[in-house]
Amino acid sequence: MSYTVSKVQWEQAAPLLKNVREQVFVYEKRIPKNVEFDRKDHYACHVLACDDETKEPIGTGRILGSGEISRIAVLRRHRKEQIDKLILRSLLEIAQDMGLKEIFIYSPLDAIQYFQQFNFRTSEAVFMEAGLPKQKMTCPLHKVKPVKCYLSH
Repeated sequence: MSYTVSKVQWEQAAPLLKNVREQVFVYEKRIPKNVEFDRKDHYACHVLACDDETKEPIGTGRILGSGEISRIAVLRRHRKEQIDKLILRSLLEIAQDMGLKEIFIYSPLDAIQYFQQFNFRTSEAVFMEAGLPKQKMTCPLHKVKPVKCYLSH
């Protein structure tokens, strides 16, 4: 299988982005829609991952001008295919294009180890958001470990 991750504008791709995020965050993780979809969507840079064969949207993520990476979502049936790493790599490229020096993410506690493999480090106290414990993780952009992706066919 092969996949393409593209930078998209919210205004044009909102239905596709919303569909993926609703399936992952609203239905699966039970995050309220009014929390999942915020005003930041309108000025964030978004990426959309699609299956090259079916053209089906299967993942998404966004980055804000502040350096915040968020809303990384991959449909359950595609999670073993490392689409999340393709999305993260695309967001890091956007961060470089934006001239950012540091990036950060508000990570669920169960994902902290995942982001540590890319050199993100925890900072600040644990807090609750939409019923989930989270912690801020930061990384100077020049210290982000390369995101390696190995996709099998």
